[in-house]
Amino acid sequence: MRCDRRPSEAEWHYAAAGGDEERTYPWGDTFVDNHAVFGCYGATESSGGPCTIGDILKVGAGSSEGGDGRWGQADLAGSLWEWTLDGYSNSYTISSGDIDHCDNCANLTDTGDRVIHGGSFEDDPDRLMASERLPSKPAERYYGIGARCARDR
Repeated sequence: MRCDRRPSEAEWHYAAAGGDEERTYPWGDTFVDNHAVFGCYGATESSGGPCTIGDILKVGAGSSEGGDGRWGQADLAGSLWEWTLDGYSNSYTISSGDIDHCDNCANLTDTGDRVIHGGSFEDDPDRLMASERLPSKPAERYYGIGARCARDR
């Protein structure tokens, strides 16, 4: 598999929201428990959460059946937060409907933080929404953050 770069925030949001459908979650507007790996507090058999450490697979490996995005991307919600190319700013102004008119829309400003999306295996459902975004420092490692590759045409 070819990996050219991390997706821009606009690209990631477009995929997770189903483009012009502007879905709340990659699979639709209603949260469905078995469509994402989430709520794994401690991720052990005895944690009482809905999953175990064995449920946490590589991002994109399809760890939750039925949770794919509009174009078949797996694990856009849950499993791991995903880095985007963009530097973090408090506002996100491009909407999915504008992505077709977007030419090089990534925020490449070095803000010290990068945008992460998608929520992780230990988050609650509200963190798994396509619109949820947080800042994170690339120099600081965290076990709940991973990466998804994007490729240029």
